[in-house]
Amino acid sequence: MKQALHIFKKEFSGYFISPIAYIVIAIFLVVTGWFFFTTFFLYNQASLRNFFSLLPLIFSFVIPAVTMRLFSEELNVGSYELLLTMPVTFQDVILGKFMACIAFIAAMLLPTVSYPILVSVMGDLDWGPVLGGYLGALLLGSAFAAVGLFASSLTRNQIVAFIVATAICFSLTLIDKMLFFLPQSLLGVMAYLGAGYHFQTISRGIIDSRDIIYFFSVAFVGLYAANLSMQEKY
Repeated sequence: MKQALHIFKKEFSGYFISPIAYIVIAIFLVVTGWFFFTTFFLYNQASLRNFFSLLPLIFSFVIPAVTMRLFSEELNVGSYELLLTMPVTFQDVILGKFMACIAFIAAMLLPTVSYPILVSVMGDLDWGPVLGGYLGALLLGSAFAAVGLFASSLTRNQIVAFIVATAICFSLTLIDKMLFFLPQSLLGVMAYLGAGYHFQTISRGIIDSRDIIYFFSVAFVGLYAANLSMQEKY
């Protein structure tokens, strides 16, 4: 765990050395801010429901951009071989990078706390769904970060890693929206596989163990697949 923490500190600080982190955060805040304020003044409701309803779709593109370089860049320049000469394991490297992703997602969400504060000043805000929404956002971001790590471990090309991760995250986000194409017998199973379905439940302030287990399961599968991918390469 000590080695994983060292890698976490290195990766997290590395985000803010590169301009990519600031570009991603700026784009995220502009997009979420625009959708939030336009719908807020349009419907004149003291609620963040519209803001949270868009997060799975936005995360499907933003988080792959955050994770695409984590393994691909090191594989491309050969620095990963140097890292493995140090007293670290594959698990240390993957866990450290994963924790750095989660910390970056939390930092990206932090400025949006101003939205519920503004709403609470202008109206009577129910803080239960807000707290649930942010908890769900961190769980969703963690699951998508694990998927992004797996995609980045597959290739030396960051663009390819971004496309693969986006395709997987986008599919998980929309799978429960496409149920009308499926037979009745498959609706329950396919709905459970949708990340948007579980996020919406938590964002309403309903903390269900099935939703938490779902996000932890997706994260575990993603990290385990990334571990197998890197072990196969080295």
